[in-house]
Amino acid sequence: MLLSGAGMERRVTMATRNELIQVLREQYQQARRAEKSQILDAFIAITGYHRKHAIRVLNAQEAPRTPRPGRRVYDEAVREALIVLWETADRICGKRLKALLPTLIPAMEAHGHLHLDDTVRQRLLTVSAATIDRLLAPVRQKARPGRKRRRARSDRGRAF
Repeated sequence: MLLSGAGMERRVTMATRNELIQVLREQYQQARRAEKSQILDAFIAITGYHRKHAIRVLNAQEAPRTPRPGRRVYDEAVREALIVLWETADRICGKRLKALLPTLIPAMEAHGHLHLDDTVRQRLLTVSAATIDRLLAPVRQKARPGRKRRRARSDRGRAF
């Protein structure tokens, strides 16, 4: 969002915008029609909002923000079992590991390499590939420090 005036443009921070909304919201809601128009014109000039959006923002009731509870579905036991399975599967990506889990878990349990509780087993079988990647991200960072991307090959883009 830009503030423009006398040929100079600068950004209005989100915190400043929120403070302005809090101050003007109460004034706007208690004002009469002519006063609302003046408040709205000033608000639009400062924020750069479209008129209809500005009206909605100023008419909205402020909802108290409550932090979402940090409900963890996959606990440390699931993460540890996932690390063992990932290492066994030669550190493959989460998408391939997800497809392999239904056959890998029973095989490792049958050979005595893995002992899982029923809830941990069920959670491992229902975890998504994206969640597998998120759970394994810290381990991957430690496994390959400093390697975030593949290096570009020098012969790419050339016509042979």
